[in-house]
Amino acid sequence: MGFNELVTLQLTMFSMMLVGLLLRKTNIITEEGKRCLTDLVIYIFLPCNIVKSFMVEFNLDILKSFGVVFVISIINQIFCLVLGKVLYRRLKDSERTVLQYSTISSNAGFLGNPIAESVFGSMGLTYASIFLIPQRIVIWTAGIMYFTEAPDKKTIVKKVITHPCIIAVVVGIIFMLAQIQLPLFVDSTLSAFSKSCTVMAMMAIGTILAEVNFKAFTNLKITLFTILRLVIIPLCMYVGCHLFHIDPLVTGVAVLLSAMPAGTGTALLASKYDRDAPFATKCVVFSTLMSLVTTPIWSLILLQSIK
Repeated sequence: MGFNELVTLQLTMFSMMLVGLLLRKTNIITEEGKRCLTDLVIYIFLPCNIVKSFMVEFNLDILKSFGVVFVISIINQIFCLVLGKVLYRRLKDSERTVLQYSTISSNAGFLGNPIAESVFGSMGLTYASIFLIPQRIVIWTAGIMYFTEAPDKKTIVKKVITHPCIIAVVVGIIFMLAQIQLPLFVDSTLSAFSKSCTVMAMMAIGTILAEVNFKAFTNLKITLFTILRLVIIPLCMYVGCHLFHIDPLVTGVAVLLSAMPAGTGTALLASKYDRDAPFATKCVVFSTLMSLVTTPIWSLILLQSIK
């Protein structure tokens, strides 16, 4: 993918976000409709997208790459957990909780997959699906512990193993290992939903942006967090992968997903557990807006590395 194609891709995705924003502003998509759109992405379009990404020819090199991607993701999550524990010690409890969760929980699970597929193709999406497994586990274990003192372990395990994206990864791996060929009409249906994932995800992000007062972003803490989330964490990932001579495509996916903005779940949990929801919303939206600038830059850097 060259520079012109990448710029076209980013502008296209931004246009999709803009459509979502306008539809929400004009109340064509209501608050209930926004939640419905998000659920459709998480429960239908994204799982289909993930399963389809695993339907590739399998070989030993791919299996090894999966292992490398998984280990890199675990290291990344440990790094983010340590950062959260060290950097925010002096902040008040409500802000510390929000920033710690935002540091380990990026929006990669929602936004990262379609971007990884758009930039790196179907194999990029496959690697992204593996990379996201440790993040999803950490979100529902250590992440929930930031907001609750004693989470129910049984409930956490159930949430992890029943999440549609985790199920989709398992199904996809089975399909890939067994080289299962679906009936043509099933494969066509799966492909249709998969191809719709990017459009639906970008529109959903647009409906979130529509709720924001853009004059409110004057908080230095939010600015510094955004730099950490979008620049420092992926930079550390980039340097580490190059030091250990990791495959360029694996490096590209790992860095790009590490450079995603704060997860939208941050604001939802902050609201549910009374932990400064306005501050959490600003972190999510401001980092999402800034990612419109940083994501194309990282994509160009990573694509040049692959060449």
